[in-house]
Amino acid sequence: MSSYGYYIAIIMVYAAVDAMACLGLSLQFGVAGVSNFGFIIFQSVGAYVAAVLSMPNSASSNGGFQKYVLGWHLPWPFPWIGAAMAGGLLAVPFVFIVGKRLRGDFAAVGLLVSAVLLNLLATNYVPLFNGAAGISLVPAPFQSHFNPQGLSYQFSYGLVAVILTVGAYYLVKRITESPYGRSLRAMRDNDIVADSLGKDLRMQRMSVLVVGGMIAGLSGAILVEFITLWAPGAWGYAETIVLFAAIIIGGAGNHKGAVLGAILVPVGFEEITRYLPPVGNPALVPALEWVAIGLLIVLFLWFRPNGILPEKRRILSGNKGAPAPTPTKADEQDDALIKIGDLHKVDLHRLLHLEPTNNDQHVIFSTKGLTKVFNGITVVSDVSIEIQQGRLTGMIGPNGAGKSTTLAMLAGTLAPTSGQIFYEGKDISSMPSNKRAQNGIVRTFQLASEFKKLTVLENLVSAVPHQSGDTFWGSIRGKRYWGVEDRENIERAQELLEGFGLTQYADSYAGGLSGGQRRLVEIMRALLAEPKILLLDEPMAGVHPNLAHRIGDQLTNLCRGGMTIVMVEHELSIMDAFCDPVIVLAEGQVLAQGTMSELRQKPEVVEAYLVG
Repeated sequence: MSSYGYYIAIIMVYAAVDAMACLGLSLQFGVAGVSNFGFIIFQSVGAYVAAVLSMPNSASSNGGFQKYVLGWHLPWPFPWIGAAMAGGLLAVPFVFIVGKRLRGDFAAVGLLVSAVLLNLLATNYVPLFNGAAGISLVPAPFQSHFNPQGLSYQFSYGLVAVILTVGAYYLVKRITESPYGRSLRAMRDNDIVADSLGKDLRMQRMSVLVVGGMIAGLSGAILVEFITLWAPGAWGYAETIVLFAAIIIGGAGNHKGAVLGAILVPVGFEEITRYLPPVGNPALVPALEWVAIGLLIVLFLWFRPNGILPEKRRILSGNKGAPAPTPTKADEQDDALIKIGDLHKVDLHRLLHLEPTNNDQHVIFSTKGLTKVFNGITVVSDVSIEIQQGRLTGMIGPNGAGKSTTLAMLAGTLAPTSGQIFYEGKDISSMPSNKRAQNGIVRTFQLASEFKKLTVLENLVSAVPHQSGDTFWGSIRGKRYWGVEDRENIERAQELLEGFGLTQYADSYAGGLSGGQRRLVEIMRALLAEPKILLLDEPMAGVHPNLAHRIGDQLTNLCRGGMTIVMVEHELSIMDAFCDPVIVLAEGQVLAQGTMSELRQKPEVVEAYLVG
């Protein structure tokens, strides 16, 4: 019976360690979309730091047969605390690998290479890490008072590990169920759009890397003081693949799925192989383990990509019992036409906190010599324009004229090759796009750019600026801190959603809507960002003409309320009805500017764009 007791205690510890590691990786990969293929190095560093903090000085320990630094012989729980801190600190330099410039697969490769290099350093640098031999005889907590080999001790150790894993679970749950978690998922779905709405991608990635690194470091500490041994060879990059397999199989973005995956893959596979009869080469069974894990990943990605426990759809509308409707063919044909008058009933000035202006001749936005060159080809050349406050300025031109490129440079999504951009008289040419959005310059994109795995309401509420729960520390403070404000923001979004006729899709995933509906979601989301300058890139594309004209009416209404709008659009009837002035671009240069009636009288404009 005692042998089974020891077995259960060991399984408790290993399950807790793997579940804790999977929770840290689930926060990074499943929620924030950071493919941290170097995750195991955080766990390894935590294990090493816990070991050396708990051991005596290497020169006096057991005849000095192994080399390591520190050796402070600290009592529990200080080695575990130090391990968590080391895992978090290690994440800070990694942020520069997964900053704004290096994303997606490139960031994953960068993190993987970094992990491999650190492992090689630990394996080959003897004075610091004792080389490939690692560190042995790591003291267990309270071993001077209790027998670490005793059954009661091992059960107590396992219980402490499980309690800490539960604590890690509720920590990541608190973060991800807040408005900050909503922003993390938005970054995961489309980081360029999240950036254009004012999200600080670098800080968001830093927070999940640090928290995930701390959790990984703590899990490493729990493991190393249980097995009393640390060796760099046991923390290879392949171990990260096992954790990724657990996340994919359990369910990316679902923390319960992460725990389930940890039990099924790292723990389950290892235990199952113990019962296999010995066959031929003793290395065959471990090799077959990797084959089986690889096949499982492929099968789940093919047949059940969302895992056993998929990420839950978040119901913000309060209608938790009602299923989310699926767009039909009729929806795709009609593009969710609003009821007559509904949009006009929405008080956009109140919803968007507009401040009316009495000076519509004031130049709020301008460029001087704006130029963009791609691979030696000049796409935009010497564009100098002035945008007056409270006006709906149109921008037209043939395909390839540089309209979208100019808009992207105004928003900061693209850096100009040369030239200057001025906002309220200040040069913002070097200001990043998220800072421009925070200062009131918000854009939409030429192609529909909704956050596909967020519901329609989540898409809208994610754009609301200055949310108290949309910071890391705000999320840690919990729902009592940000709950009331979040409910008010949801109600604002619902009111806007009703005006656009999409209330029934409030809790549907935005990626499942028709093209015109997704375009409306993008427009509403941009409005809830409370812009002072709204840059619209073909906002009426895919929208029914009746609805397009009603949206145009509201845009002019917003301009009267103080908002400044620049709109790129191919539909000339929209320009005729709502835009004054209109800027014509051709071959990357400003060809003319004026009202549409004035532009129709200019031969160069007619020849370049208005023929037919």
